[in-house]
Amino acid sequence: MKKKAKHTQPKFFLLTLGCPKNVVDSDGMSDLLLDANYRPTDDPAAADVLLVNTCGFLQAAKDESIGMLQELAANKRRGQLLIAAGCMAQRFGEQISREVDGLDGVIGTRAWADIVPFIRKLRDSRRTRRAPLYHLPETGDTPVDTIALPRTMSLNQTSAYLKISDGCSAPCAFCTIPSFKGPNRSRPRELILQEAQRLVENGVQEIIIIAQDTTAYGRDRGEQDGLPSLLTDIIGAAPDLRWLRLMYAYPGHASDRLLDVMAAHPQILPYIDMPLQHGHPDTLRRMNRPHNVEKVLRWIERFRAQMPGAVFRTTFIVGYPGETETEFQGLLDFISAAQFDRVGAFTFSPEPGTPAFNLPDQIDDETKSERWERLMALQQPISLARNQSLVGQTLDVLVEGVGDGVSITRSYRDAPEVDGYVIIEQELSPGEIVPALVTGAMEYDLLAVPANRPLMVK
Repeated sequence: MKKKAKHTQPKFFLLTLGCPKNVVDSDGMSDLLLDANYRPTDDPAAADVLLVNTCGFLQAAKDESIGMLQELAANKRRGQLLIAAGCMAQRFGEQISREVDGLDGVIGTRAWADIVPFIRKLRDSRRTRRAPLYHLPETGDTPVDTIALPRTMSLNQTSAYLKISDGCSAPCAFCTIPSFKGPNRSRPRELILQEAQRLVENGVQEIIIIAQDTTAYGRDRGEQDGLPSLLTDIIGAAPDLRWLRLMYAYPGHASDRLLDVMAAHPQILPYIDMPLQHGHPDTLRRMNRPHNVEKVLRWIERFRAQMPGAVFRTTFIVGYPGETETEFQGLLDFISAAQFDRVGAFTFSPEPGTPAFNLPDQIDDETKSERWERLMALQQPISLARNQSLVGQTLDVLVEGVGDGVSITRSYRDAPEVDGYVIIEQELSPGEIVPALVTGAMEYDLLAVPANRPLMVK
């Protein structure tokens, strides 16, 4: 008598590259695969499906995406499926197929919610198929209304990203995102509130609001300033939430009402991430960005006045086409005037299909690098001074990891994966928010001890 074959659950390996928006999409795919009886694995060799959520924003990100797909393809065993998903798949699907031998499927960022039926289609066609299958819808109609509530959280079990919209309608001349993400599409408010409730019920202490432009929330539905009321509603729907952090604000859409709401609710951290991209109006005009620099400085001044200890994070591009030495010096002067708490800087990367790609007066790589170094050399003492001002103060910190007698934590001043840490000389309980006494400062990180432990004098 023959034994019945054992039916084991298929496994999937999912690698996420790129920004937090990709992390959220990966979490959504994970949930859909779990619902379809798949199990996650960290071992590619053990997986039935190999899935890479790619990034296509800059050339370095594209190179990384291709490299990881090629590495998985080289070690792919018989019966495994290799799928490229996400932004680069949407934008450069045919290029990926040419460069990755052994690729089975390409599914775009606008179609990730179809991952389960797409895998079924790949399996059904495996014997007759001689080329990868594509699922790259052109309409931009990502089904944001039906995205499942999250069970998977790739960040950690105490912090989670909450994406409030997808796509972007900003006209930035250097950016490719609207071409493959489509225009801004806000998620329904009730779905966002349900998701926030679910996250807090699952033990999340910190929710991080993300989108391509968080301050554009509701504009596609006729709301000109929908974000402030959304933040208020999230606090009302999830009153036990400890921290609510705001990322990816757009200077042209940030309002005084937003400041009022942030100041009124202690759960909303006095922290904002607003990528400004440059500090000289002429450069900003060529970027098709808001270029009233004085207005931005006044907004930052109000932000800090309404919320003592408020933290402003931004990013800049150096070496944009036509950037003269005078314009670059204007950027440095802007940084000196604003005294930003956190700054990220990138050298301009010309992206095909964008208006900036064909602009005259492209800047050579040597000049770009030299300007980047000058900008960072200016910002580092500013960051250090702002950190040093905290020595002797007590900050609440979220414990993320422990080991070797040390805890790695973050304060309200530190967004995950982009800012610094508060390093505590004691092992605490991961996931807790505890008070810490700051004892030392570096350019990006702080040193501290638990506030309830006496400071030992050596």
